[in-house]
Amino acid sequence: MSHFSTIQTSLRHRLALETALTRLNYTYHVGTTAVRGYRGQTQSAELVIPQENGYDIGFVWDGQQYNLVADLQYWQQPLSVAGFMKQLHQQYAYEVVATNTQKQGFQVSESQKLADGSLRLVVQRWAS
Repeated sequence: MSHFSTIQTSLRHRLALETALTRLNYTYHVGTTAVRGYRGQTQSAELVIPQENGYDIGFVWDGQQYNLVADLQYWQQPLSVAGFMKQLHQQYAYEVVATNTQKQGFQVSESQKLADGSLRLVVQRWAS
């Protein structure tokens, strides 16, 4: 019986996911890698965050999005799973917005974290 849990996400862009994890100071491996779980069980993932306890956090592409896969019994992060996902989704959204606005000729001129934890972005485009 597998101990792995899968948490569906809305993370669709790999580069934005990688950049978000980097900005949040997570070390990860890219490429098909085994996520280590209970009693040596493994599951393949496209992106893996190793944990010091020998149990990993992985992101598996399901054809539409990257879902989190882990043995949650051995979760060893400063935040709860829900807290981690909230923080990751927020940073991921920032990266997607920044990338897409840049493609349209805008740039982020101001980024501010508000008291409620949300981010406020100001983007601008200089007309010539």
